[in-house]
Amino acid sequence: MDRFQKQRKKMVDTQIRARGVTDERVLRVMEKIHRHLFVDEGLIDQAYNDNPLPIGDRQTISQPYIVALMTAALNLTGKEKVLEIGTGSGYQTAILAELAERVFSIERIASLAAGARKSLDFLNYFNVAIRVGDGTYGWREESPFDGIIITAGAPKVPRILLEQLAIGGRLVIPT
Repeated sequence: MDRFQKQRKKMVDTQIRARGVTDERVLRVMEKIHRHLFVDEGLIDQAYNDNPLPIGDRQTISQPYIVALMTAALNLTGKEKVLEIGTGSGYQTAILAELAERVFSIERIASLAAGARKSLDFLNYFNVAIRVGDGTYGWREESPFDGIIITAGAPKVPRILLEQLAIGGRLVIPT
């Protein structure tokens, strides 16, 4: 047992399951993925608290409850191709990589994309492609996507992303 296993279980039980997320696949993956590997070393002891944490470049890793809630809303079965807008630290990306067949993630900040790629490679998530760019344009050459998850708030959903969503696909965005 690693030193954070109890914290991950407590995070899932008290912050996620207790607040209504019932997708067992999401809950299992949230308990499995080591969030502390995606935060700065000085914040490791806070990694399993239910709040966002800074990851550099004035960006944050989303709070675990929001990651779980948004992921559950995608209703993934394991056969999907998912587009993630906003790779950040790669934590949400790792969750998606466990639950979908293929993940394409776009990050606008090159240093964050590089750090996420390093973390994902270390954890053997090779079903993830990351590119640096403006996520509002999506990833047309890999579309259509069964799911699109936008990890940052936006005043409206860019039409081009809707055009890249497969028929019957789901788009999840915070409001």
